[in-house]
Amino acid sequence: MGVARGVVVVTGAGGMGSAIARRIGTGSTVVLADSDERLLEAEVRALVAVGYDVVGHAVDVSVQDSVEALATDAAVRGPVSAVIHTAGLSPVQAPVDAILRVDLLGTALVLDAFGAVISSGGAGVVISSMAGTMAMLDPEFERRLAVTPTGQLLDLGELAPGAIPDPATAYVVAKRANQLRVAAASPAWGRRGARVNSISPGIIATPMGASELQGPSGQMMRAMLADSGTGRIGTPEDIAGVVDFLIGRDAGYITGTDLLVDGGVVAALHAPQP
Repeated sequence: MGVARGVVVVTGAGGMGSAIARRIGTGSTVVLADSDERLLEAEVRALVAVGYDVVGHAVDVSVQDSVEALATDAAVRGPVSAVIHTAGLSPVQAPVDAILRVDLLGTALVLDAFGAVISSGGAGVVISSMAGTMAMLDPEFERRLAVTPTGQLLDLGELAPGAIPDPATAYVVAKRANQLRVAAASPAWGRRGARVNSISPGIIATPMGASELQGPSGQMMRAMLADSGTGRIGTPEDIAGVVDFLIGRDAGYITGTDLLVDGGVVAALHAPQP
């Protein structure tokens, strides 16, 4: 279990976000945020019904004013001691431009806004993806993804309209950028006495994961699962347990890094074949 917390912010009210809120939200005020207001209201009602202190906040993570309003709302409720950013889109859900705005720019905006309000002793976790771990990008492009000011991020030439051929490539770039931006943000968070890390899940049994399994890459994903060390799909609870660790005292010396939680998929892909 993690430490006692004041205000816990979770972006994304879907499978992972719900599991994380239930795992770490006890004894805290949970601010649950999502762009889908119907989903958000339903999840808030479900959490309140089983005893959580939770409020909903509609947010569009791709819009700076919306993200900053979420951070302000959280901060006025008490010390913001944990921020878990799960909101995102997958390749089967959205076109290139939407993935870049939500998955890439949205994460940068969340890191900026909550880096300004996170309390001393607090921690943030960004949900990236094993897709980012498998990215093979030019080192100079990676440097610019890491350090370009957020307001100029989508102006990078490699992200210009037409430069990225398909949503799957956009997703890989965005998720690698998440890892890089977290590392780059960690010194600023540290000056506030806080930590920030990312988690790169593998294939997880969420509605988003189910959509991907039914999509063009589904057969390949099933083969990757079959060859992995665990041989199974991940669960939202698998990710929630890792989040609980990363925001707790036992992870007090961990910041600016990414933790791959994929059941051994990437290891199997890299392992020498007999």
